[in-house]
Amino acid sequence: MTGPGPLALVVEDEPAMARLLASILGSAGYRTFVVATGRDALAQAATRAPDVVLVDLGLPDRDGIDVVRALRAWMRAPILVVSARGQEQDKVAALDAGADDYLTKPFGAGELLARLRVALRHAARGPSGDVATFAAGDLHVDVERREVRRGGTDVHLTPTEWKLLAVLVRHAGHVVLQRDLLREVWGKAAEAQGVGHYLRIYVAALRRKLEDEPAQPRWLVTEPGVGYRLRDEA
Repeated sequence: MTGPGPLALVVEDEPAMARLLASILGSAGYRTFVVATGRDALAQAATRAPDVVLVDLGLPDRDGIDVVRALRAWMRAPILVVSARGQEQDKVAALDAGADDYLTKPFGAGELLARLRVALRHAARGPSGDVATFAAGDLHVDVERREVRRGGTDVHLTPTEWKLLAVLVRHAGHVVLQRDLLREVWGKAAEAQGVGHYLRIYVAALRRKLEDEPAQPRWLVTEPGVGYRLRDEA
């Protein structure tokens, strides 16, 4: 372990990847402890009380999603899945199991550290830490006042656009599943019917109002096959 920073438990059985993660985290001031099995992950999480956990899905003794589910049953520290599995069903299953985020290998060190900063900020807010404001670049959102400003200019949103943006602001930095957005904005009936085209239409409308280049969004980004993320770091 090195440095006085947050303690990161790394659950990774591939030695080269484990060394890479430990190096990236160590250079950013994290203290790191590496284990290679799900069994050791559960034991060390209980004894060391890490500030954040990074979990690979392809562990030798049990599936990483099972590890995530077991950790989330009692632990409130953020969990970031770092895996070569990039299929939609793997991402959704990990998030459903309690992971806070999902990063697909290969990845950049900057993106990994940004995701960790977001996860730790969310954890610091506590269980009732709803976000009422959002600011990134020239975009400013005040949910309580129902105000959006872009480059100092007021942006008018429809009621549905407001509801959608408010959900994304509450989870800023984290991916929000399509079905969760449908349920929170349009209700359980919309979730059951799977009317995903509603979501695509309104996300496109928000991008036209919030982004400099809607076709290449900087803030409201798609997690393919999974959902959407309002980035709070570019």
